[in-house]
Amino acid sequence: MAVPKYKTSKARAASRKSANMRLAAPTLTVCGTCGNMILPHRVCPKCGSYRGKQVMSREELN
Repeated sequence: MAVPKYKTSKARAASRKSANMRLAAPTLTVCGTCGNMILPHRVCPKCGSYRGKQVMSREELN
């Protein structure tokens, strides 16, 4: 059975844990209608289109 020979210091343990706790930047795609950067699989908040089709009117967006 594997048992650590020495105590792992707090700094070593924290640096190992912090490597996996970083935040990832959100992936953005370009809207095909207006060119705005949007989250994928979402309606564009600027023009109201999704996959090239108008799904929301401008009045609904405001």
